[in-house]
Amino acid sequence: MQKSNKMTYRGWEYARVGDYHKNLDPNWSYTPTYLQKMAFVSQFIQSLPRAAKVLDVGCGEGVLVEEFRQKGWDIEGLDLNYESESVRRGDVREIPYPDASFDTVLFLDTLEHLAFEDQPKALSEINRVLKPSGYLVLSVPNLAHLNSRIRFLLKGRLDRTDVETNHIGERPLWEYEQLLKQRGYSVLQRVGTSFTLPLIYRRIICRRPAKYRWVHDALEPLARAFPALAMVTIFVCQKGDRSSS
Repeated sequence: MQKSNKMTYRGWEYARVGDYHKNLDPNWSYTPTYLQKMAFVSQFIQSLPRAAKVLDVGCGEGVLVEEFRQKGWDIEGLDLNYESESVRRGDVREIPYPDASFDTVLFLDTLEHLAFEDQPKALSEINRVLKPSGYLVLSVPNLAHLNSRIRFLLKGRLDRTDVETNHIGERPLWEYEQLLKQRGYSVLQRVGTSFTLPLIYRRIICRRPAKYRWVHDALEPLARAFPALAMVTIFVCQKGDRSSS
């Protein structure tokens, strides 16, 4: 078999720790959240027509891209810090595809890594490559999740989902929603995941996630019911303003 000559690139965390999503550590504090998010997004993709063209922007190693390509889906991956047979290297602020190329764009756990001034550019570029009435599935951390609100009230400190040098554009939920509407999207659904019950979340679930993932998952109905208090929110959006239709 002839080997591929395709160049590969690893930047950011991928250069330091490798393919950490493919080789998921069950004791990573974010693993229960990641698995819930991926389960929701996988179900969403499967709900689309089989002819749908899907782009996963900021896809890292391309976990979803590889999975759904193997199942026969028309899905592409794009990431600034990763390149492989499944993932094209490129910037969400200048997506290397023509207008109206895709039925659905996934943008998962990436927007918060962009500076505030770059976030509107990214969402506008995604809007550009979406077909009319196409879907955007966006997942973002919520700076105002329950434990963060309580910690700020009691101690004057936020409970960030990552260090501020990584999540330089992290926002509370309502700001993300406002930004989406300003960039020409209608928000169809908000899905919360990881309900950050004080003490339980940080001192039990995050410290031993493999053992206490069941506790995390048992609290998911609360995250779904109150997405503004969940640690991560998934927005299902549609291109265009439906309020005027």
